[in-house]
Amino acid sequence: MSTDNTRPRPPITEADVLAWLETTAAAVQAGKLNANDLIDLLGELRRASAACADASDWALLAAREEGASLRQIAPVFGKGYVRAPAARLEKLHRQAQNSSQWLAILRHKQSV
Repeated sequence: MSTDNTRPRPPITEADVLAWLETTAAAVQAGKLNANDLIDLLGELRRASAACADASDWALLAAREEGASLRQIAPVFGKGYVRAPAARLEKLHRQAQNSSQWLAILRHKQSV
């Protein structure tokens, strides 16, 4: 991992999500959000989750292009095995050979 303090940070963190959950749960308990509001939030969260997964896939491809080994990447997938990132890369490579192609696919998806 780079020690450069100027490297990009993810647009959202676990702490951001937990803080949002706490605030939103309090709003629900206070009666400030109804079922329709929560359904709207659910839709937004599902779309944001898909966008985070796409960004994660881009970072996986880019890390490999920059020379990261599957053993280095594996812990990020939650287990010490290289099968998870290897399987993900295999699936991604059916659509794009590199991070630039994946980004082009994401741009196209957004414009459709």
